[in-house]
Amino acid sequence: MNFITSFFGLIEDLTWGWALIPILVVFGVFITVMSGFVQFEFFTRMFRVLSSKNQSGDPNAISAREALLVSVGGRVGGGNIAGVAVAITLGGPGAVFWMWAIALIGMATSLVESTLAQLYKRSNGDGTYRGGPASYITHGLGAKHRWLAIIYAVCLMLAFAFGFNAFQGNTFAGAVNDSLGVDRLWSGIGLAIITGFIVYGGIRRIAKVADVIIPIMAFIYIGLALLVIVSNITALPDVIWSIVANAFGLEEAVSGGFGAALAQGLRRGLFSNEAGLGSAPNVAATADVRHPVSQGITQSFSVFVDTIIICSCTAFIILLSPVYQPGVEGIDGVVLTQQSLVSQVGGWSQYFLTFAILLFAFSSIIYNYYLGETALKVMTSRPGALHALRLAIVLVVFLGAIAPGATAVFFFSDPLMGVLAVVNLMAIIMLFPVALRILDDFRFQLRSGVARPVFQPAAFPDLDLDHAAWPHAQNLSPSRDSQVGTI
Repeated sequence: MNFITSFFGLIEDLTWGWALIPILVVFGVFITVMSGFVQFEFFTRMFRVLSSKNQSGDPNAISAREALLVSVGGRVGGGNIAGVAVAITLGGPGAVFWMWAIALIGMATSLVESTLAQLYKRSNGDGTYRGGPASYITHGLGAKHRWLAIIYAVCLMLAFAFGFNAFQGNTFAGAVNDSLGVDRLWSGIGLAIITGFIVYGGIRRIAKVADVIIPIMAFIYIGLALLVIVSNITALPDVIWSIVANAFGLEEAVSGGFGAALAQGLRRGLFSNEAGLGSAPNVAATADVRHPVSQGITQSFSVFVDTIIICSCTAFIILLSPVYQPGVEGIDGVVLTQQSLVSQVGGWSQYFLTFAILLFAFSSIIYNYYLGETALKVMTSRPGALHALRLAIVLVVFLGAIAPGATAVFFFSDPLMGVLAVVNLMAIIMLFPVALRILDDFRFQLRSGVARPVFQPAAFPDLDLDHAAWPHAQNLSPSRDSQVGTI
């Protein structure tokens, strides 16, 4: 057992320890520059996904908004509440600035990886689609790289479907026990039953549930943060100044100063928004959209929501409260966020925060399950395997909930997520020229006066694409085809 623990510890050191975060940052900057700062170019267009005019006309399909909300539900989790608090405790207010910076860069990375996921997606034949990094590795890089897709799929399943779901079950049961006094056994049983109902409904049911609970989750938490900000509006300029000043070492709030702020901000930001890690593209591929870049823009918006909005809410709740004392350790994590909120709006707010944590944990569970289902389909298509996976997920969630120490068994999750990120980055680096071609096609159509660009796979005969995954293109007239398909 010690050998296994040491082995995964070595993997974590080789990925998250010193190499992966700088690579993610450098590659994010590279994508931003080479794409012409695409995340800013299409920033206002991101909000169109919220309009009902941009929803799929197929009732069986997953709309762009539903795919967005599923991915937001996965990105937004304990890291947005506890992780931000830890970053501020260890890195000072300046860590918040670097979280913002890495989110703005990560928006471009997420746009590219999600565009590739859409480009190489495959039709299931029933109005739904599947895809992700394993798909763009196999069909983009070629069948000879399928072994790399298998490695990716195995790591995805073990890290997200099993490891992180055990952690989320533990978070859920712990929050219920601490705030409401409900025994872990009963909350574990309830969570397992609800999880089973959702996962046996497949991606359609997951999307429908996310379409309801994610807006509720977000609006409640944002509302509480706005209440705190409005109540302390006169102190807001000083807080913003402390964030900027500490970020550049103009003032030192914690030991380590600039270095601590930079390290904590980048690390927590990347863990929170998952840009470049290769998880969210699996959900991005399920959406029924007119053009791959459309879903890329939508997933870029998901990063914005996760970090610039939700993480900022936590940061301002903490920094505007008297509970947080720079450089003083002792209170951190979710307790710091909870006590900061209570000090501002009263004891009743802890119950609202508990409710938000519950929704965060549950939304992450259903997101993590779908990643496991996607990974399984890469390895096998046997129906019995899918049934076994669903039962295993329900069991893992239950065990994670009832046993506070059970999650220690899943020590391999973070190291395997590091491997995921390395594999995904290798793929998108090699496929980046293809992503630029698709982006050029999108821009060409916009310049030609096409309000909602439509992708025509026939215009890219050198790419291994599934033409059945693009029903909108099949309905175009020949003259229109020739116009929108040209780069």
